[in-house]
Amino acid sequence: MSTTSTILPKDEAAAQGELNVQINGTWHRFAPGTRIADACNTVGAHVPCFCYHPKLAIAGSCRMCLVEQGMPPRLAPGQEPSYDAQGYQPLQWMPRAIIACANTVSENMGIRTTGNITAEARRGVLEFLLSNHPLDCPICDQAGECKLQEYSSDYGSGTSRFQEEKTKKGKNIDLGPRVNLDQERCVLCHRCVRFMRDIVGEEVLGAVGRGSNCAISCYPGLKLDSNYSLNTVDLCPVGALTSKDFRFKMRVWFLKSTPSIDVNCGTGSNISIWSREQEIYRLTPRQNDQVNSCWMPDSHRLNYKYINAEERILNPTVRTDIGAPQRESTWDACLKLSAEQLQKCEASKTAIIVSARMTNEELYLVRALAKQLGIKEIASVSRKGKSDGMLISADGNPNTTGEQMIIAEKATALEGICSGIKSGRITALLALGEDITAEAGLSADNIKNLDYLLTLAHSKNGTTELADVTLPGVTFAEKYGTMINVTGRIQRLNQAIEPIGNSRDDWSILRDLIILLGSEDEKLAALKSARDLVTIMADEFAAMAGLTWGSIGNDGKAIISTGVTIPLIEREQASK
Repeated sequence: MSTTSTILPKDEAAAQGELNVQINGTWHRFAPGTRIADACNTVGAHVPCFCYHPKLAIAGSCRMCLVEQGMPPRLAPGQEPSYDAQGYQPLQWMPRAIIACANTVSENMGIRTTGNITAEARRGVLEFLLSNHPLDCPICDQAGECKLQEYSSDYGSGTSRFQEEKTKKGKNIDLGPRVNLDQERCVLCHRCVRFMRDIVGEEVLGAVGRGSNCAISCYPGLKLDSNYSLNTVDLCPVGALTSKDFRFKMRVWFLKSTPSIDVNCGTGSNISIWSREQEIYRLTPRQNDQVNSCWMPDSHRLNYKYINAEERILNPTVRTDIGAPQRESTWDACLKLSAEQLQKCEASKTAIIVSARMTNEELYLVRALAKQLGIKEIASVSRKGKSDGMLISADGNPNTTGEQMIIAEKATALEGICSGIKSGRITALLALGEDITAEAGLSADNIKNLDYLLTLAHSKNGTTELADVTLPGVTFAEKYGTMINVTGRIQRLNQAIEPIGNSRDDWSILRDLIILLGSEDEKLAALKSARDLVTIMADEFAAMAGLTWGSIGNDGKAIISTGVTIPLIEREQASK
């Protein structure tokens, strides 16, 4: 007679190389090496932290993450361990709390994040932190995002026994070109110090003084002027470090946060766009461990002012006679006139300069427009630079990979189009998303050789001043779309604000032109959003097979193997 052995729940974890850990009375499984704080937060048992950050080295200084720990009791010599019905040993709880950030889980461990010991410990920590902390929440930029404010409400006592005079420290200290420091608010978590030292590799910040006079400061003769300095503001759990750009501009609870991506280079860092009433107030990094971790360069996060600038083109403009000034027109009239003029242009003498700053959906419609007109010459502007060894890519275009996938088979050299314009071989040009006077090396005199110039742009530039027709498009914050970064990852742009003025989404402008030119494509005519184009492209491009807008998600998907890596991500993954 054969018997079948029963596998206990605890043994299933060991078979998968995991550990059994009890958190607040419920057993869970975690990989060896998982920090207690991460394990608890993963299952919804929140552990408050000031100094701990999963991307930084452990400091263990704030003591806010104290939890109770239990382990199987030590056995007397010759004593056999006992087990419950599920195979777990009983837990013996330690009489004092441990910090959850610096300790890792182990087999048959128990953790309590609630209870008298942890509650009293947290109250004590908060009481000490608040003893010298200024009560200036009403004027603090961090209000609404402040961990000290939140934890005081959630875990504090609500009263203070501190009667002595608070220690006074430095106020509004200029650390560098983009960051200010209020030493009185600092809780000495040292996140900023560790970030600059370990992630950026610049030892600029440190602690000076002792005891209650200890404060964060720049080392003598140094400034916090790194292109990643504003990440210290994101890391600061209180209002000690503030951004000069965002300082005193808006309360965060008034702002709407929209997940999107950075379009300043080929990395495509994940970001949040913070807006209110049609105005962008700040950009901050959004965590994506495959793209930018938790960081982004200052130069990219501050490059948003043009969105609401006076240079924005708010209405379509046309030039009806040679030498006549441009005048504003309606969309219907402008698009109809553009279609009529394009039909008169000889296809063999017409070219398109497209931008690798455009979304995949816009590039797809550019290709359809070229096919409709019979145009064979299409080129894009290359922006090759030098990587900073962190997150700034050597490719200054955010969607070169997408442009190569969609346009490559029709692409010609930009130099060939430019020489054709100079020689008179090309007499008509569509400049879509590019200022050809600045990026293609064409002078005003070269452009005047053209019989017809149509441009699509969101802001005034040298090309729009010379164009026969200017169609006002939108910026990255005003549209939906996808781009493929240098590593081959497709990611989504999300609309944070409505198109400004009478500008229109680029994809809809291109679609309407194609339809006015006589296209009978029912799919294009039925389009309601750029998001619908993802499904259409998925049927045509093998790399996008099976993709939908929803399946891409806010973290994106790797769809093409480019062999390119992001230096910061490569170092982070190698250190695990």
